[in-house]
Amino acid sequence: MTAAQPLLGPVVALVAWTLLMWLWMYATRIPAIRAARIRLDPNAPRGEQMSTLPARVRWKADNYNHLMEQPTIFYAIVLALVVLGDSSPLSLAMAWACVALRVVHSLVQALLNVIEVRFALFVLSTLPLFVLTWQAGRVVWGLT
Repeated sequence: MTAAQPLLGPVVALVAWTLLMWLWMYATRIPAIRAARIRLDPNAPRGEQMSTLPARVRWKADNYNHLMEQPTIFYAIVLALVVLGDSSPLSLAMAWACVALRVVHSLVQALLNVIEVRFALFVLSTLPLFVLTWQAGRVVWGLT
């Protein structure tokens, strides 16, 4: 194991969480589609049929989509830090903070969907990305 490999832990954790959200999404979506007797139509406008499902069902899919958006930056910067050989406690703490905040964001969105709380968690989960980017930039541009 190299010194920077502990940073891969948060990457694997967020991927695992994303896959759990995928399972949760389909565990609620498929029964809801059946209950509503929706006939899936490939010619229907994108999202039209799913918009008829109950909000509590849609929230899981919305969150899964969110896990395909900003976390891509997380994956890129953490993998860059691994390649750069960063093994600092600060980077590791920020990576885990980002993962923890994304998990809490998912739970809030999937269960309650209070937009103000979600937004606060989104902002908080972005702050570690700034620190991680700073850490990588210091190495890349020789600012250490």
